[in-house]
Amino acid sequence: MVKECKKEVIRTPRRRTLPLKKRREGFAPVEFGLKREEALREAQRCLGFRECESCEICSLLCPDLCITRDEKTGEVLIDLDYCKGCGICASVCPKGAIQMVWEEGI
Repeated sequence: MVKECKKEVIRTPRRRTLPLKKRREGFAPVEFGLKREEALREAQRCLGFRECESCEICSLLCPDLCITRDEKTGEVLIDLDYCKGCGICASVCPKGAIQMVWEEGI
């Protein structure tokens, strides 16, 4: 039930630069930054969507073996009754899908 890995080719925006003739006329910046839409697209490409990609690194490194996968749905399950809260799973998750939060009433 491992999620299929798909590699999609996403083209990076072409860098806009000042023409050579204009460069010689003054001290204006040679390269221009990204437009807002381009910057948002690049950020999404680089940062991803912070969703679990079923890599199972968290379950491999969990010292308490409390992270498992539901065989029917493929969902990653964390048994909070056995979890000691060491945070290893959150620190090794490449997508940042696991976050450590304080329990209420402590």
